Amino acid sequence: MRKMDAERFSAIKSCIDRSLEETGRSPTVYDIERTTGIPKSTVARYLARMCDSGEVEISGRRSVLTKKARDAAGATRRVPLVGSIACGLPKLAEENVEEYVPLPRSIFGSGELYLLRADGDSMINAGIADGDLVVIRGQNHAEPGQIVVALVDDEEATLKRYRPSPAGKRVDLVAENDDFPTQSVDLRRHSLAIQGVAVNVIKSLG
Repeated sequence: MRKMDAERFSAIKSCIDRSLEETGRSPTVYDIERTTGIPKSTVARYLARMCDSGEVEISGRRSVLTKKARDAAGATRRVPLVGSIACGLPKLAEENVEEYVPLPRSIFGSGELYLLRADGDSMINAGIADGDLVVIRGQNHAEPGQIVVALVDDEEATLKRYRPSPAGKRVDLVAENDDFPTQSVDLRRHSLAIQGVAVNVIKSLG
């Protein structure tokens, strides 16, 4: 049985943890070879030995977790950052995942969550400034007064306070800044879909 090199062990484990932290996914054997310079056959042999010793868990073709990543996964959850959304003039919300952000389960709980970067300052009086990350709980309904991600006519997404009319024929998307007008959506002529409700804001203090 070939002797295992401690530096190679460390390099492979670091590569797995870094990939999970930066991209939210496990690296392939090719990814590890490219990053560490260790040949694929050697990487596969080391992973098999590390799996036998309990240092990593391998499930399926791509799921490789080190003990560090496994412990972190229990305390945090990885939430996708899917681009920016207008807090001013409506703008398309980008659906490509930019990165995965670890959030503590004890604070943010469970459920379908995603992050959007605020673009503009129309929600400043609600504590949402330009560049803030807004935690969104994905759902297709909202209560009056909640801050929602609203998609108008399947093309314009915006983050505003949700104010439906009692008769259900109009929805006002209200800014939290007196410099911005309320956007009134006549539901008899336009479509409006709720894509989520804002539940928290992550601010940069830099």
